[in-house]
Amino acid sequence: MKLDKNEIKKALSTISVAGEGQNMVESGAVQNIVTFGDEVIVDLKLATPALHIKKRAEVDVMKAIHQHVYEKAKVEVKVSVEAPQKKQVNEIKGKPIPGIQNIVAVASGKGGVGKSTVTANLAVSLSKLGFKVGLLDADIYGPSGPIMFDVANEKPLSVNVDGKSKMKPIESYGVKILSIGFFTKPDQAVIWRGPMAAKALNQMIFDADWGELDFLLVDLPPGTGDIHLSIMQSMPITGSVIVSTPQNVALADAKKGVAMFQQESINVPVLGMVENMAYFTPEELPNHKYYIFGERGAEYLAKDLKIPFLGEIPLVQSIREAGDVGRPAALQENTPLAEAFTELTRNVVQQVVDRNENIPPTEAIKITTMAGCSAVNKK
Repeated sequence: MKLDKNEIKKALSTISVAGEGQNMVESGAVQNIVTFGDEVIVDLKLATPALHIKKRAEVDVMKAIHQHVYEKAKVEVKVSVEAPQKKQVNEIKGKPIPGIQNIVAVASGKGGVGKSTVTANLAVSLSKLGFKVGLLDADIYGPSGPIMFDVANEKPLSVNVDGKSKMKPIESYGVKILSIGFFTKPDQAVIWRGPMAAKALNQMIFDADWGELDFLLVDLPPGTGDIHLSIMQSMPITGSVIVSTPQNVALADAKKGVAMFQQESINVPVLGMVENMAYFTPEELPNHKYYIFGERGAEYLAKDLKIPFLGEIPLVQSIREAGDVGRPAALQENTPLAEAFTELTRNVVQQVVDRNENIPPTEAIKITTMAGCSAVNKK
């Protein structure tokens, strides 16, 4: 008996793939039908690799042809799988900030590794190199930016920009700064839930008169929590810098910090890792190095994670003193500490340049469940 393709197609229109509403023909699951006398080959394309779905489809096709066309037909079913692209839901566009060329988030998986110190000195070093720099102190629960820049008693003024009232950042050592610390009392604890903190950060980001900036550094709080997600949903981050000490406890959390930026739903380029407190050098013995927290741990981790190693910052007494008195150590001229920060800064700038040349701008952070430089010319 010679089988008819149209009869076979009509028979297959009586069945559907499990979990789909349309019949196999309407849904496009039936790709091709080939007949040779009483033999028929049916090519199916399914959207799921689940074995039980594939087996069910094969049995249903055979049964439909035997019942509606010819009960002794020799049926062969070839199944291929082509999963459709997942639809992105709850897509939140990161809004570009007019005038700001590059936004660099400085993060750490663990608190106490000197992330804010590195951010402050990175900002000052960028300014010394001739860049226009801003610093957003997004560490809502422990803002230290105002102290490190000796502006703890300052209050941002309100200015009129294009008919809108904006906050004017406080400027110190050539860096424009905004911090929640400007709006709270020194002894006041910030006891806010996530949405309140996110709203405050959005105001400091979008209701501020930042002007023209080559770099806006964002000092994130420790960990991988709600504030980080709010920041990355709010604006397109050019890239992130991870700060860690060499010890294993800090490295374990730094690894999580890298993973947060690299996960598919966030996809913010990691510019590299900084090793802070790399070694201790006494002032009276400047050539001696004591590896208190371990040796080159962050450098080895960066190599393992295949991200750039940006540099190491020693642990010296003057860096603590400089932060406490509000004059970042990078301002010290002709010192090993200032040179270390300058080298770090140049590496960060180079990574931003390379990132902008090779990767499209980050336009959006896409949340798929509940549970993306002109600097080189200025060097």
